[in-house]
Amino acid sequence: EEPQAAFYAWLEQAGEEWREQLEVGDLVLVLDVGGGTTDLSLIAVREEEGNLTLERVAVGEHLLLGGDNMDLALAHVAAKRLEEEKGKTLDAWQSRALWQACRAAKEKLLTGKKDTAPVSVLGRGSKLIGGSVKTELRREDLDAILLEGFFPSCTKEDRPAKRRAIGLAEIGLPFVADAGITRHVAAFLAAQDIEDGFAHPTRILFNGGVFKGGILRERALEVLGSWMPEEHPLSALDGEDLDLAVARGAAHYGLIRRGSGLRIRGGTARSYYVGIESSLPAVPGMPTPLKALCVAPFGMEEGTSVQVGEREFSLLVGEQAEFRFLGSTTRKEDQPGQILDRWSDEELEELAPLDVTLPVAEGQEEGSAVPVTLRSTVTEIGTLEVHCVSREGEAYKLEWNVREQE
Repeated sequence: EEPQAAFYAWLEQAGEEWREQLEVGDLVLVLDVGGGTTDLSLIAVREEEGNLTLERVAVGEHLLLGGDNMDLALAHVAAKRLEEEKGKTLDAWQSRALWQACRAAKEKLLTGKKDTAPVSVLGRGSKLIGGSVKTELRREDLDAILLEGFFPSCTKEDRPAKRRAIGLAEIGLPFVADAGITRHVAAFLAAQDIEDGFAHPTRILFNGGVFKGGILRERALEVLGSWMPEEHPLSALDGEDLDLAVARGAAHYGLIRRGSGLRIRGGTARSYYVGIESSLPAVPGMPTPLKALCVAPFGMEEGTSVQVGEREFSLLVGEQAEFRFLGSTTRKEDQPGQILDRWSDEELEELAPLDVTLPVAEGQEEGSAVPVTLRSTVTEIGTLEVHCVSREGEAYKLEWNVREQE
């Protein structure tokens, strides 16, 4: 995922000097805020046989929150200013243009020293240039919107607000309800299964264009640093490449797979589950309850296989069937073969299902139920294979791309 790629880029850039910036016991928080998403990862520095090793110990949810949200918030400020100062109300086309203009103005203010940046939108009609409407964004707008709106001061006990569910809504992407990135970080660190219930990173690696301006990095360090104990203060890693880190890190990982460089351990970033239909009498108006069977534990390494318990399950062949697929970033102790009867939305997330018609073996009929045991493999190319093996040794393969899910 992108935070890990950013860390690989930092390793490649630091060379052998990375060992001088990190030491055993360090916990690195990778805070990746891109154009449309925010991603979080924790990487621990350990020692093995006298050598430093790196292990990814936690991965956050893929939050639809980033620079685009900031640009849209600034565009609302600019639109209100145009209406109040010049009596101009923008149509939908002009509003989209204003969004893009505010992005450019934001970048100028974040990286420059001026206190204002012009924002202009073409007018509508025959006199486009003469009819342009102009305003400005001010540095205090960035302080009010970006700092207080997206990186607000908060305690480690604060959590992101949740919007009340509406009965009818447009079908679309699952955008987060709370724009406060610092509150999402607090929730992520509190979700880690450690002794005092809250992870305390000692180093932070920033990634994403929004951090080109020092004010956002300084605010993030200020807020997150206030949660940390005095004996383990939080500090930033030097040398990050905010523009090309993900691309450089992906290329560096390719070299590592060929034996050149240090690999970050960690395996799968989630525990994975297959939905199992309960064997219960039919009840009118009530769907058959779904159970979740753990088929791959958190951190399962690529290139490894595991037996999913010894229990047999009934596999439908010769007829199209849906295989439900779920993942969890928080249930890190679940083992292959473990069955969950119930769970909260925060524990398990339903992922893309697999619709497939499995072939019928000789002597079987379409729609037959075949008793099978399960064995899982995480391949080197990032797929999870679940092999359903019948008593006769016939194997049926189900396959998901877990690298895309992560």
